[in-house]
Amino acid sequence: MSDLSTLKLFATAPHPCSYLDGEEATTVFIDPAANIDSRLYTELSQLGFRRSGSHLYRPHCANCQACISCRIPVQLFRPNRTQKRCLKRNQDLVITWADTIDTDEHYQLYQRYIESRHRDGDMYPPTREQYQTFLSAEWDTTQYIEYRLDGQLVGVSVCDQLLDGLSAVYTFFENDHERRSLGAFAILKQIEKAQELALPYIYLGYWIRDCQKMSYKTQYRPLELLVNKRWVRLN
Repeated sequence: MSDLSTLKLFATAPHPCSYLDGEEATTVFIDPAANIDSRLYTELSQLGFRRSGSHLYRPHCANCQACISCRIPVQLFRPNRTQKRCLKRNQDLVITWADTIDTDEHYQLYQRYIESRHRDGDMYPPTREQYQTFLSAEWDTTQYIEYRLDGQLVGVSVCDQLLDGLSAVYTFFENDHERRSLGAFAILKQIEKAQELALPYIYLGYWIRDCQKMSYKTQYRPLELLVNKRWVRLN
């Protein structure tokens, strides 16, 4: 175990919440100068921290505890009927693991994704610099998964390999393949990868009960939620 008590934390000033209207958010970050390795990253993930670029953070809001860390215990996961159909619909995709996504092809897919699906978010408008900073490879843990249809790049997942699982950092995909449910498919393939590696969890970030954009996370069962510093399982 690492000595987490020696880590310095920095807090942002209160700012409008990106997920709940009318709420103020405060975020705490691990000291950017800290020596992060896969063990420390894993321990911080178990405590509810999340990665954005080179920063590890978690919400620390004065009047709200709506953001709840969640993870899938993958050895217990069994796809439901809808998820089985999703896997079947996407059997024609070619899936490969890439060393980098620092190309025009990858960025242009990301740009189209943000412009079509997240115009109301804080990543709009997208820029190449923001893309590279947000989805950078950190601490020799980051892997990229490509999804291609007839050679065309239609989706990318960014995930980090921890000591106890995979952290699903971000997925972006073509918006004109809605029937394929590429976001769901990406999670299902990461679950399969964690199972192959005998890793117990997929970390999905934060779930917020009153945020529609987060509702998809409860479709993966069982699901574990970090409540009062303890992981509680929902079957």
